[in-house]
Amino acid sequence: MTITYADFEMVDIRVGRITRAEPFPEARKPAYKLWVDFGPEIGEKRSSAQITKHYTLEDLIGRQVLAVVNFQPRQIGPVLSEVLVLGLPDGAGAVVLVGPGHEVPLGGKLF
Repeated sequence: MTITYADFEMVDIRVGRITRAEPFPEARKPAYKLWVDFGPEIGEKRSSAQITKHYTLEDLIGRQVLAVVNFQPRQIGPVLSEVLVLGLPDGAGAVVLVGPGHEVPLGGKLF
């Protein structure tokens, strides 16, 4: 399927910093609850992510990640996920987070 650049522009992908991470034992698959700060324009948003294979809770705090911030919130068990944190599968299918290669200002938009 081909999309136009205008279609791509509708997806709002921003950089945020994980400020808090907790276990998510209620999830069907191993996951963490995340709080991600996107700076003053967007603020802090919640998400959940199945990233337990490559990351400990301590590894996540302070990490910059990319996330889609303009999806409708989605209820995942007891967690209202407000953003979709982006990742790629490794060779075994475990998620590896996507983030900038250098420190960038929070809330920066991918273009």
